[in-house]
Amino acid sequence: MARKPYEDSRLAKFLEKRVLELRPRKTQAEIAEQAGFVNPNMIAMLKSGATKLPLDRVPSLAAALECDPRQLFNLALEQLGGDTTVRAIEEIFGVVVTKNEAAWIQEIRDASGHTDPSLTSRGRTAIRGIFGK
Repeated sequence: MARKPYEDSRLAKFLEKRVLELRPRKTQAEIAEQAGFVNPNMIAMLKSGATKLPLDRVPSLAAALECDPRQLFNLALEQLGGDTTVRAIEEIFGVVVTKNEAAWIQEIRDASGHTDPSLTSRGRTAIRGIFGK
C-alpha cells in the first residue's frame, strides 16, 4: 500500500485528535463546511495525510476546529517544507507563539520582575519536571 505524503505529520495527528474531541458537537463534513472547503471530504484527506493544509486556509479551519490559529499555522508550516521552511520563517518573522505559549512567557516575565532571565539548567529541569520529561 502506498504511503500518503503527510500521514506521519503532527498536523494529521492533531486533526485526528481534535475531530474526535469535537465529534459530540459536529461532524467532519460540518467542520469542512465551516472552514469553507468545497469538498466535504477535505478533513478526512488532511487527517489521513493525503494532502497538506494550505496556509491561507489556516484561519478558517482553526475557527471551525475551535483551536488556536497560531498552533495550526505552525503545524501547517511543518507540512509545507519541513524544518528548513520553519527555520526560514522564524529567521524572518521570529518564532510563531501560540496564545498558551504567550501566557507562559508573560508569567515568566512577571515572576522574574521583567529581568530577562536566561534559561539555566535548573530552570530547564523545573520546566521539564512540570511536563514529566
